[in-house]
Amino acid sequence: MAKEDIVVVAVDGSAASKNAVRWAANTAMKRGIPLRLATSYTMPQYLYAEGMVPPEELFADLQAEAMEKIEEARDVAHEVAPDILIGHTIAEGSPIDMLLEMSNDVTMLVLGSRGLGGLSGMVLGSVSAAVVSHANCPVVVVRENSNVTEVNKYGPVVVGVDGSDVSQKATEYAFAEADARGAELIAVHTWMDMQAQSSIAGLAAAQSQWEDIERQQVKVLTERLQPMIDKYPDVQVAKVITRDRPVRALAEQSEGAQLLVVGSHGRGGFKGMLIGSTSRALLQSAPCPLMVVRPNSD
Repeated sequence: MAKEDIVVVAVDGSAASKNAVRWAANTAMKRGIPLRLATSYTMPQYLYAEGMVPPEELFADLQAEAMEKIEEARDVAHEVAPDILIGHTIAEGSPIDMLLEMSNDVTMLVLGSRGLGGLSGMVLGSVSAAVVSHANCPVVVVRENSNVTEVNKYGPVVVGVDGSDVSQKATEYAFAEADARGAELIAVHTWMDMQAQSSIAGLAAAQSQWEDIERQQVKVLTERLQPMIDKYPDVQVAKVITRDRPVRALAEQSEGAQLLVVGSHGRGGFKGMLIGSTSRALLQSAPCPLMVVRPNSD
C-alpha cells in the first residue's frame, strides 16, 4: 500500500516536543504536504493491577488532556506555517506502539528529544530511541536546543555518504529535502586509513598520497551522487572528503545546517540498540535536527 505523503510529529506538551512541532510544521510547509499531530494516553497502572474497569469519567479526562496538548501544538504549528493543513491522532496505549504503527503509512516521523543526561546511550529518551530503531519510515529527532534561527533556517542539508545501500537511500531523502527547501546539499565522505598514513615516510609524501586519495574519493563520490544530481538539477551540491571520524566530521559540517541525514545499518539484536554507532552518537551530538534512514525506510 502506498504511503500517505504527510509529516507526523509526536506531541507531549514538553518544550522539546514544541520545538519538534515547529520544525515539522516548517517542513510540511516547504514540502507542501499536511502535518499530523500525534499523542497518546495510558490508564494508570493501579487500575490494571487491580483488574478494575476504568470509569468513563477517567477516559474523558485523559482524552481531554490529550486534546489540550494537540490544540496547544496546533497553535505552535500555525505560528510557523499559518496555511498548512493539520490533522491529529490520539491513541490509548504506548506512544512507541502508536508511532511505529503510523510509520508504516506516512512519509516521516518527527520527535523531540530533551537531550539530557550524562551516560552514552542514555541521553536519548526511550521513546525516541525505540522509534528511531524500529520505524518503517525516516525519523527526524529535533533536540530541545535545535532551534530554527535566522542563521540556520536557510542553512544547508548535510548527508553522510559511505557507499552502502542505506547510505544511497539517505542521499535520496537528503536531495529531496534540499530541493524542497531551496537549500545547498553538502555530501560528506570520510576517509580513514591509518595503516597507509603510518607507512609513509615524511609529511610531504603523506600529503601527496592524501591528495591522490582525495582525488580518487571525489571521483567515486561524484559517481554515487550523479543520479540524484541529474534528478534534482536545481540543488547546489558541495562535496567534502575528509580524514576524520564520521561522527566528528558530520557534526562539524552540520553547524548551521537545517538538517543532517544519515543512513543506519541497524545491526544488533536488542530493542533500542538497532541503530548503528554513528547514528546513535549523532543523535546525541549533532548540532541540528537529524534524520535517520534505515534499510526499511521506504
